[in-house]
Amino acid sequence: MTHSKKIRVYCSGPLFSPEERAAMASISEALEKAGFETFLPQRDGLEYWVMGLANTPVALPGVTGLVHRAIFAVDVFQIFEGCDALVFNMNGRVPDEGAVAETAMAFTAGKPLVIYKNDDRTVFGGHDNSMVSGLSVSFSKVRNVEEIPSEVALAMKKSPPSPYSDGNIPRGVQGVISQGRQVDRLLRAAKYARPNVESLLKHIEKIYS
Repeated sequence: MTHSKKIRVYCSGPLFSPEERAAMASISEALEKAGFETFLPQRDGLEYWVMGLANTPVALPGVTGLVHRAIFAVDVFQIFEGCDALVFNMNGRVPDEGAVAETAMAFTAGKPLVIYKNDDRTVFGGHDNSMVSGLSVSFSKVRNVEEIPSEVALAMKKSPPSPYSDGNIPRGVQGVISQGRQVDRLLRAAKYARPNVESLLKHIEKIYS
C-alpha cells in the first residue's frame, strides 16, 4: 500500500527504555514502509537531543524547565498542525501518561486515531479505562504492528474534517503551536548543522525570552 500524497502520522507512546524505543521505532518503520511519513519524538523531537543527559549540566533546574516547555510545544504543534493522524502505543502496565495526553489532544483536534496494544495487562478487571479506549471512537485496538498502516488508512477515510482545520483554535493553544513551530524549525536545521546540545538550547531559549 502506497499513497500519492504523504500522510504524516504522529507516533505516540513510551520511550524511556531501549525496549520502549525499539517498539516505537518498529511502529514508525511499518508506517513508512507503507508510504506514510512519521513524526517519532525520539528521532525527530527535542527528546533525541536530551534523553540520557540527566547527569549533565543540561539537567540544571532552569534548563530542565526550558526543555519541558519546548518538548510540550513541539508535540502540540505536531499534533495540531504537523501531522494528519496519530498512532497510540498503549502497551505497558498502565498507558504512558504523556502519550495519553497527546492522544487526547489529537482526539480533541479531530485527528484520526489508531490505538495499538498487544499487552494483556489491564487495571480494571481485565478492561482498559473507557476514557482511554474511547479515544479511538470505535473502542477498538490493533494487536499487530503490521496492521497499523491499513488501520490508519481506514481511519483517515472515516474521519470527518477536523473542527480546527479552519484555524479555529483557542488563543492559548495557538501560542503554544507557534512556539512549537519555531522549535521544530530549529530541530530540523540541527539535524544538518549538528550543534552541541547547549548551543541548541540557547537558540531555543530565545524563543521564550
